Amino acid sequence: MPKSPNFRFFQGGMLKHRTTPKFLTTQTDYYALLFLSALVGGIAGSVVALFEASIRLISEQRLNFIHSFPYSEYLAPVAAVLAGAAMAAAGFWLTFRFAPETAGSGIPHIEGALDGTQEIRWARVLPIKFIAGTLTIGSGMVLGREGPSIQIGGAVGRMIACKGKRFSHSSHILTAAGAAAGLAAAFNAPLAGILFVVEEMRPQFRYNITSIKCVTLATAVATIVMRSLHGQEAFLTIPSFDVPPLRSLILFAILGIIFGIIGVNFNKWILKGTSKVKDYHQNKLSRIVLMGAAFGGTFALLHLVAPKLSGSGMEIITEMFYSPMAWMIMVGFFVLRVIVTVACFSSGAPGGIFAPMLALGTLLGLSYGVVMSAWFPGWISNPGVYAIAGMGALFAATVRAPVTGVILVVEMTNNYQLILPLLVTTLGATFIAQALGGQPLYSALLKQSLLKDKELRAEESGLQKVDQSIANANTENK
Repeated sequence: MPKSPNFRFFQGGMLKHRTTPKFLTTQTDYYALLFLSALVGGIAGSVVALFEASIRLISEQRLNFIHSFPYSEYLAPVAAVLAGAAMAAAGFWLTFRFAPETAGSGIPHIEGALDGTQEIRWARVLPIKFIAGTLTIGSGMVLGREGPSIQIGGAVGRMIACKGKRFSHSSHILTAAGAAAGLAAAFNAPLAGILFVVEEMRPQFRYNITSIKCVTLATAVATIVMRSLHGQEAFLTIPSFDVPPLRSLILFAILGIIFGIIGVNFNKWILKGTSKVKDYHQNKLSRIVLMGAAFGGTFALLHLVAPKLSGSGMEIITEMFYSPMAWMIMVGFFVLRVIVTVACFSSGAPGGIFAPMLALGTLLGLSYGVVMSAWFPGWISNPGVYAIAGMGALFAATVRAPVTGVILVVEMTNNYQLILPLLVTTLGATFIAQALGGQPLYSALLKQSLLKDKELRAEESGLQKVDQSIANANTENK
């Protein structure tokens, strides 16, 4: 049987045969690929569920270790720093020693793999991302598990493609399917997983009916696996809200404008912070490990004395809906969490930013809702509606995927009736971010990473030429 052609694609993700349906040679191959996609979804869902359980377990063990000391009321801060520093240092060492591509969320790495500019070394990515991500997120740093779940899912897809050598030409489809399955399992949000690949990864994803079917199937299976292990409840347990009046949509549009401005600057701060961190450690492992220990110790201590400034922020979201604070205090926490979120994510720690962004959107959105409810009492049924809108708005402004932001939030909160105000807010945030010239976060991080790699290769090449010139001169002198 002849093998399927190995299509070549233009730089930047432009597919030469983007709409060509004949990726497979026979109908048997087609059904086999669907089976492999389902297998990818099942494995990705299981690994992500285990990843979540591992983070929860190691976080609990860290707290038990802190309180197990004699005179723990006095020694708890010291124990917290020691435990957090050790965990984060180990996570940073594993990441940069064995698989540097697992640094950060890992989503730019998956996008680069789909674009053909990077390779997925799945045999390294899977164990390192799992273990190092568990350590750094469990240390108390302001990181989420959703980005790592996407990279883990994509690596599972590449693993299945490599094992089924007959279908190695379909590695792109299986990688995309695994990435979608990872997000769906992380948030219990199957539609958001599909849309994330289709919308956010649109420059890299190869659109055709077969690839869409494979992504959808993998996402469905991953969600089934996750729900069978953790239940079918929504990811966030928050109240259901009534549909706000139509005249209040102008307030949602204004909120979108605010988040659009914030999102553009948020991305700039992350890119600048990431660049400065790389300039500091210059890929020297000793500096990287010391930096990781400093971050881990600091945020483990904050988790003990100021828990709202550490961790992914999921607890903050639930707490704010049931026990909101004064709007000025929430704005203050928003500013502080912006600083710690940018610092943690820029460090290169193997962790994501989805959950911290949702916490930021909740804090500022709820603050805005409290103020607007005082100014326009007849327009607002509950300020919490604006907290939900804020989640989607910041996601849309930074990632530049408004539809994914809407679906992700309604699936997470089980507030499907709020789709219209969410659309107004996320589209407003997206339009403002585009008007201000902001770039999508993950595409900008991928571009920055590729440029840094190119500079390092050029520098290494220059050093090799200098060494060769010195060697030649020494030979001539002899």
